[in-house]
Amino acid sequence: MKCPFCGNNDTSVIDSRPADDNASIRRRRICDECGKRFTTYEKVETIPLIVIKKDNNREQYDRSKIEKGVLLSCHKRPVSANQIRDLVDDIEKQIFNREEREIASADIGEMVMRALKDLDSVAYVRFASVYREFKDVDTFMDELKKLQD
Repeated sequence: MKCPFCGNNDTSVIDSRPADDNASIRRRRICDECGKRFTTYEKVETIPLIVIKKDNNREQYDRSKIEKGVLLSCHKRPVSANQIRDLVDDIEKQIFNREEREIASADIGEMVMRALKDLDSVAYVRFASVYREFKDVDTFMDELKKLQD
């Protein structure tokens, strides 16, 4: 590992431990040349994932899009940042556990809705109203009735 301070190619690992619920390894390193310490993270490389949009266009998977939708849905709700991170982590695990190279955006949307339904009903309805493109109040009321049942 190259030292970020002096550029020396010789560094030593002085400590390793699991990070992010055992999804990666945190390594504390020291430069053999300048003696400065720095931290690196080692994570399993996943296969590139392509998302198939509603219009059949394809784009590379982007975790931040799920995070943004969940954050907007949970705005001013009693949902912590840790709960949001855990929810997105869980959805991402579901996506990658499928071991497929492509996934429909509709499948991701359904995963998010199921997770939000268990987390916060108001956040669920907010997400559903955008995701399902509610056209009128009746559609909105139908979704609320389903939630109550």
